[in-house]
Amino acid sequence: MRLPDEQLRAGHIPADLYRQIPPGTDVRHVVIVQEAPRSYTGPIVLTLVITAGSVAVLLVIAFVTQIIAASIVSVLSATCGISYTISRTSKRKGSPPALGK
Repeated sequence: MRLPDEQLRAGHIPADLYRQIPPGTDVRHVVIVQEAPRSYTGPIVLTLVITAGSVAVLLVIAFVTQIIAASIVSVLSATCGISYTISRTSKRKGSPPALGK
């Protein structure tokens, strides 16, 4: 019985608690209530759920934005004749790359 918890489970009242009991109290009928140890499971699970929910919301927003942009481009190209193209041009035109320099 090294720890106070072991003493309380065995029915022994530590001296500091014994001094707080009013005089004339029958010690056999004293019940000592201990606070339960803190559990960190709830806050950890809540943090994981919030993180996963935030990632899911951002993915949905990105997907919806992509669909809206594609539909706007397709509607504009079909109605107004506007098209969207991506062209890649090189910086050097006509000269081959130099070897050995």
